[in-house]
Amino acid sequence: MKSERFKAVLLEGHKETAVEVPLDPGTRWALPATRLWSGRHGHKVEGKLEGIHFESVVVSRGRSFYLVIGEELRTSAGLAIGSEVQITLHPVVPSASRPPAAAQRRGSPRGTRHPTG
Repeated sequence: MKSERFKAVLLEGHKETAVEVPLDPGTRWALPATRLWSGRHGHKVEGKLEGIHFESVVVSRGRSFYLVIGEELRTSAGLAIGSEVQITLHPVVPSASRPPAAAQRRGSPRGTRHPTG
């Protein structure tokens, strides 16, 4: 999938540091949001921030999307709140070798039981 490049300002949130992402990842990459942790859905991503490779998530808040910037990444890049940063971003796509659970159930050998529900 195509990487996206953009500049953004590092923001301090009430839970984590982030930058606003100027696109809807679900629409741009045609991938649905997935459960990241309890109560939060979004997109797993990876890319480069100021040339430093990272893995993170893009989450929605209101009608906007934000890339969460971990403290370790922020420190490694020597960034302060309010810094403008250059970002290259693309989705982490699930492995093609592992089909979705529904596809696994359909292709199961006869007699194999799967939990329901």
